[in-house]
Amino acid sequence: MQAKHPSTRSYKTISPLLGENVYIDSSSVIVGDIQIGEDSSIWPLVAARGDVNIIRIGKRTNVQDGTVLHVTRKTPNNPEGHPLIIGDDVTIGHKAMLHGCQLGNRILVGMGTIIMDGAKVEDDVIIGAGTLVPPNKVLQSGWLYFGNPMKKARELNDAEIQFLAKSAENYVLLKDEYLAES
Repeated sequence: MQAKHPSTRSYKTISPLLGENVYIDSSSVIVGDIQIGEDSSIWPLVAARGDVNIIRIGKRTNVQDGTVLHVTRKTPNNPEGHPLIIGDDVTIGHKAMLHGCQLGNRILVGMGTIIMDGAKVEDDVIIGAGTLVPPNKVLQSGWLYFGNPMKKARELNDAEIQFLAKSAENYVLLKDEYLAES
């Protein structure tokens, strides 16, 4: 894991940990108990607060402009709270809000999507732009979801499933270009 980055800040002496070759735009704010896996990217104006619980972001995941990442604190009624866990090869579109949810691997989160506390998104899922995923919902692997509130629309075809990893790969290449210029 890499050391401190200008966009990262500690909270109660806990600082974010960055994997190798992570790109974080200087306009983003990454605070507290956050780990970001290798080859991932955090784009302009992302706010991520791992203050009252943890945030874990996997490898080759990209968090696009204006996204908010947050968590829910631990309480007597909810001893684990709701951490934010994001898997590998995930593409999170512009202005998404992910709050105390869990995302598997190879997921596309559309622009402006809101995913709420306790929701779980399995592997290989596309969530359409502007979708609201209510608390504690489970989105099954291999499906397209969209709407407010979200609805299970249809199964993904092979090309769409292959695109999920390709989307993440494209952002790895783009962040490499940005890192080469810094």
